[in-house]
Amino acid sequence: MNAAQLARQFWADGFLLIEDFFEPALMDQLDRLILDHFGDDPAFGHEREFLERAKTEVIPWFPQRQGPSTFDTLDDHAGLRELSTAILGEGWRNDYCMVMFSKQGTGGQAWHQDCSPESPEQFNLNRLVYSSDITDAIGGQTVVVPGSHRRGLLPVGDPLGEFDTQRVLRPRRGTLIMLHGHTWHRVLPITGRYRFSTNYRAASPAAPDQLTDVCVYRNMRYRFSTASIVEERQTA
Repeated sequence: MNAAQLARQFWADGFLLIEDFFEPALMDQLDRLILDHFGDDPAFGHEREFLERAKTEVIPWFPQRQGPSTFDTLDDHAGLRELSTAILGEGWRNDYCMVMFSKQGTGGQAWHQDCSPESPEQFNLNRLVYSSDITDAIGGQTVVVPGSHRRGLLPVGDPLGEFDTQRVLRPRRGTLIMLHGHTWHRVLPITGRYRFSTNYRAASPAAPDQLTDVCVYRNMRYRFSTASIVEERQTA
């Protein structure tokens, strides 16, 4: 792995996709833990207002809060840490690990930025681990707008609309996606039985705590800690 070259590609595009980054046996362990936790029909955790306004039907789980496990093994993966340092520089920090589970028939996630983009130096880094294939039959593909991490605020508009330059990503088992927190991205609807990924969030030394507490959608800004809309975003 040429971490410096990959970091340059990340900064050019606002994301990075690397297939076969993680060992199959480790992905199998992760898959079993996630499926054992969620089962077939987990309940939504967010308020109904959020689900309706954000068009984001995802169920989060924060597994590292429950003690040491395979999730910590992944967090300490040498290649992941090397690449994170190449992108963020020395002194970066782990924020948290979050598994994102979506059920069959749900709408995935609408366009959003994980943190406000007003300060280019203050951003989170999403390190998305895929322990099973995301196929067109399953749905839940990740969609990004390359270079949008340099374009500022996600424009007001249809939460589920399309952008001319968007790119659909179909990660396989063992794939790593590195995603800048200002990059415009969404997840397509889930047609298969379920879809999930594991997000190890990190931040640069310049980023404040609780950076991702407020998420930017095309129709609002939402604060998770208070389960409240902090800004309505509407077209004139």
